[in-house]
Amino acid sequence: MNGPGCGCAPGRPAGADLPDGPVGHVSAALRGMIAAGLRPIPAGFCEMGAARSLYPGDLDSPRRRVRLDRFRIGAEVVTNDLFARFVAESGYVTTAEREGWSFVFHLLLPAASRHPEHPPGLPWWRKVMGANWAHPEGPGSGIADRMDHPAVHVSWWDAQAFAAFTGTRLPHEAEWEHAARGGLRHRRFPWGDEAEPGGVHRHNVWQGNFPMENTAEDGYRGTAPAASFPPNGYGLHNMTGNVWEWVADWFGPLPEARLPPLRKPKGPADGTERVMRGGSFLCHDSYCARYYVHSRSRNAPDSTASHIGFRVAAD
Repeated sequence: MNGPGCGCAPGRPAGADLPDGPVGHVSAALRGMIAAGLRPIPAGFCEMGAARSLYPGDLDSPRRRVRLDRFRIGAEVVTNDLFARFVAESGYVTTAEREGWSFVFHLLLPAASRHPEHPPGLPWWRKVMGANWAHPEGPGSGIADRMDHPAVHVSWWDAQAFAAFTGTRLPHEAEWEHAARGGLRHRRFPWGDEAEPGGVHRHNVWQGNFPMENTAEDGYRGTAPAASFPPNGYGLHNMTGNVWEWVADWFGPLPEARLPPLRKPKGPADGTERVMRGGSFLCHDSYCARYYVHSRSRNAPDSTASHIGFRVAAD
């Protein structure tokens, strides 16, 4: 089983073949839709990491500074609507479709007992045959009423294929964190330090007792629409919670802390797992408190699940 020890992001067993790339050319309409959703992020110095790590294996401390150039990043994660347009134009077949299955969180299934296979020690993740981006809970489920939700069950390879076809790219980890902070410094969330300022939920995470009871006090038991909740200072929605987001980098230590700060760091040159950022609707203090702007996880690039998506960036 590949993937981190964090059971919030199960890994696909090793051995999946690399997907064929998309064919054809992106339409002006799709390219225009994506360009309209990109927001400018100013150049400057960015802090990465936490003063102290909750999970030492995440290698997310201590805090350090890096220097970034201007770039653009999606105000939202890639939605089912955008991903469906990409598939229709390119003919691309995702990892989960080729392999014939993906991991689905058990409470999202009408009858989890029908899908008994799960990763060792992680019974809340069920291997569901036929689960993929278009059928998030397997055969019989669909996305017609979720076109504005994040596209999920996408591997890193799928996200990379979307970016290559549309003339965008995946953000680097430093860029993602700079964007997520929204111009704030030394803050835990995109809006400040309080998880629920004024008693108001600001992102889609778990409430209740993980993994058996989700009270959905924030309004959602699964994914939320990509533009849910107020944007941060850079106009970006849901930079924490909702779905984990693939970024370009291989997993490894944060960039070297030095003076002058490194410019445009891009992570290790190689590795076995890609970084994911932002946490998901399954994050909870009792199990996976990885819903902060500095939080990171990782997984094998061919892994897919019902809480993994991505957003794109551009220079």
